[in-house]
Amino acid sequence: MTGTKSGSLVDYAREGAIVTLTLNRPEKLNAFSDELVGALSDALHRFDMDDAAQIAILNGRGRAFSSGADVQQRQLRSREEFLRLGGPQGRGTHSSDLLTKAVNWKPVIAAAHGYVLGLSVGIVLECDLVVAEEGTKFQVTETSRGLGAGKYWALMHYRGGGAFTMEAALTGRFFTAEEAFKANLINRVAAKGKYLDVARDLARDVIKNPPLSVRSTVRMRRWYMDRLSREVMFQTAPERLYLTEDFQEAARAFSEKREPKPFKGR
Repeated sequence: MTGTKSGSLVDYAREGAIVTLTLNRPEKLNAFSDELVGALSDALHRFDMDDAAQIAILNGRGRAFSSGADVQQRQLRSREEFLRLGGPQGRGTHSSDLLTKAVNWKPVIAAAHGYVLGLSVGIVLECDLVVAEEGTKFQVTETSRGLGAGKYWALMHYRGGGAFTMEAALTGRFFTAEEAFKANLINRVAAKGKYLDVARDLARDVIKNPPLSVRSTVRMRRWYMDRLSREVMFQTAPERLYLTEDFQEAARAFSEKREPKPFKGR
């Protein structure tokens, strides 16, 4: 193993041409705080600039890939903060920018296990290839939090999710890696404990090819994906759902580990 950096919010390790990026906040189920988004952005930039690296695998340490956004930080901000930031994300730490600001456009494989919830569903689906351990549970939590699932609908629709896409977005129910594979949302379902091995096998298949050819395809795919996502976000931004009473109640209820009070539609 070469080029290893551990002990940070995102660990960076390179073996040959394959980089492994590991979300390293297991005590919080790798919940995405502003700091973790920033650390992942830095790690992806390091990978992009690493001349010896051709492909990256993104995974999470501990029991889950990620439980999504850090509710305590990102969804319990004051009204003034929301207005200043234009949403739950911190300044300069919007997850939609993680894979769309590259210079060299190297492919990234998501290797998920445990849980993939909320914001992390978007990050996984924005990766170029997706492997998930059998039984991995996905959930678009934005639906139940009152934030709307337009972006996640768009990403699933872009991957060819069909009718399943609208069901997952409107119900906000858990769905498994097996369901995601059947709906064309992911590329591989791995046996228990083998998701990183399957991702590495897939990475080796990719890097057999001329790297500039691979990067040309990655760049084109991400451009179209980014355009679709930003069209959705542009259309939904004026709704400012993060300022509604229903969102505030849903976020407080989650933080306080209780059922939300009846929603009011305002």
